[in-house]
Amino acid sequence: MAVDMNMNVLIVDDYTTMLRIIQNLLKQLGFKNIDEATDGSMALEKIQQKNYGLVISDWNMEPMTGYELLQKIRGSSESYKNVPFIMVTAESKTENVVAAKKAGVNNYIVKPFNAETLKTKISSVIGDF
Repeated sequence: MAVDMNMNVLIVDDYTTMLRIIQNLLKQLGFKNIDEATDGSMALEKIQQKNYGLVISDWNMEPMTGYELLQKIRGSSESYKNVPFIMVTAESKTENVVAAKKAGVNNYIVKPFNAETLKTKISSVIGDF
């Protein structure tokens, strides 16, 4: 099955420069419908209002972290509880990776990263494109 490059993708980061970088990388990879949120609470509102085929979220944000967002999504009984979720962080601590995996993350990216790394991580979650 081919990946739908028109699927809605949500990127979540409290640092606008990082949002712009990820958005540009996604566009280079061919994704067209990219929404942004600057924290987990805003992301949760968007996810409840629109269907996303992929969520890429930073871990460290205030007031709701990417980890808390992941827990809320995975703990939900709504249709969005199975949305593919990739966590982005500057920390590669083993305990964080383990905690994210236990919470239901689909993949994990450590900053800094490039388009090829992003494509590999996305491919592992939604299929080759």
